[in-house]
Amino acid sequence: MTIEKDRPATARTQGMPPLEPVTVGPRTAVSAAVAKRLFHAAVSRLAITVVEEPTGRRLGQGGPVMRLHRPDEFYARVGRAGLIGFGEAYLTGAWDAEDLAGFLTVPAARMATLIPEPLQHLRALVTPRLPSHHRSTEDNSQANISHHYDLSNDLFRLFLDETLSYSSALFDTTQHAAPAGPGSVAEHLVATTPEPVDHDDPRRHGPDLAEAQGRKIERMLDQAGVTEGTRVLEIGTGWGELAVRAARRGAHVHTITLSVEQLELAEERIAAAGFANRVEVELMDYRALGSTGRAYDAVLSVEMIEAVGHEFWGTYFRTIDRVLAPGGKVSIQAITMPHDRMLATRDSHTWINKYIFPGGFLPSVEVMDEITRHETTLRLVDQLEMGSHYAETLRRWDRRFLGQRDAVLALGFDDLFMRVWHFYLAYSQAGFASGYINVSQLTFTREDR
Repeated sequence: MTIEKDRPATARTQGMPPLEPVTVGPRTAVSAAVAKRLFHAAVSRLAITVVEEPTGRRLGQGGPVMRLHRPDEFYARVGRAGLIGFGEAYLTGAWDAEDLAGFLTVPAARMATLIPEPLQHLRALVTPRLPSHHRSTEDNSQANISHHYDLSNDLFRLFLDETLSYSSALFDTTQHAAPAGPGSVAEHLVATTPEPVDHDDPRRHGPDLAEAQGRKIERMLDQAGVTEGTRVLEIGTGWGELAVRAARRGAHVHTITLSVEQLELAEERIAAAGFANRVEVELMDYRALGSTGRAYDAVLSVEMIEAVGHEFWGTYFRTIDRVLAPGGKVSIQAITMPHDRMLATRDSHTWINKYIFPGGFLPSVEVMDEITRHETTLRLVDQLEMGSHYAETLRRWDRRFLGQRDAVLALGFDDLFMRVWHFYLAYSQAGFASGYINVSQLTFTREDR
């Protein structure tokens, strides 16, 4: 017996795994009862409201509202699959929230303490492990990247701005100094929280988002010292915006990617901008760079390290160290998590891994600093923390994505896909808004030995 029917076959053609039905039996009954008890205990400490239907019972301390349409299914899914089940219960419609990001932000801020500490020690026994075929090895990495980035260039065009930048924008240059603490290893800069702005048509972004994306890239190019004649390596091409801007400064750019669709469109955009003679786009794994014999004055990478996998962070930084010319600089924009949470969740298989980014895992600033100090000649010399800017970027992407519903469906995607991506964008926004995850621009220079 099952609670929900399996996913429609059309959704399986869109790169997502089947949404498993919940089987009913003794194991499910016990795990659901435990999940219900833990969920009620957690909600009682949070500034949210949970409404259980059909009884109308209300839980929580008041705040953004979650409606449990099918409580039995919800607790069964959470009991059997934890946070993956929590997300999957949203996909099936077992629960909903009108302000999804606002609701998710509240528990995200308390993520480390929602489960009682004695039970946290059992995490390794109940948390799903990352499947071996998702490990970011040379054999697996292209499939992992293709799962997300080769969905459809037209899809990404629908919710990104005209720069096609799929990473955090930097909305203004106002910054303040902050001392070392969680998420940093020294005094660093923090970008002031931007004001939310909505334009009249949810299907379009205002020009300020494209300006903010350009500001983000130009700052990275400045940090890396990119100017006339600079030999630039970009790890992770995206759709070519950074390469174009570097070439516009007079640099010679070698940019690598594992996404076939991104490569094709990036080459088109680079040629249209008139820089085909200055930019080489290549389908290449970063690990192959060390054998090319090429050297670069500047290495840049925007939100690519999240796909590397913790087993290969050392390889990633040693490769950069190997190809960086004397006096060169490195500028990396990286999504990060607190060091203790990184250690606690390493090797876990998450909802984001299963549905969005296979093999992805977020580093901490501390681990990047440790690896570079112990295994390379690179040294972290500058950090700009800008997590609040990613929350605003994601809010705008989500608003436009939902506003483009008809256009997304016209591309052949279905209602379930819409629900998956709305949850992904809102879930990510909540992570940054709560401070559970962050994003920083990190600058490294070489300490010659």
